[in-house]
Amino acid sequence: MSSESLGGICGAIVAAIVLAVAVVFGPIGQFGKPPKPAKVEPAPAASPATPAAPAPRGPIIREVPNQ
Repeated sequence: MSSESLGGICGAIVAAIVLAVAVVFGPIGQFGKPPKPAKVEPAPAASPATPAAPAPRGPIIREVPNQ
């Protein structure tokens, strides 16, 4: 058996292992995998002693006259 054919066989084995690992751990979407549950964090309880923060205000848009 020549070194070229031995290298080809070893290369094919390594390529098959790499492909199998990529399929198992790769981002192929949800095909064959259960959907991940969404994280639900409980809302922190607001104490009555602290006032509620005002709602964030957006940018002020003023009309600019055409010249």
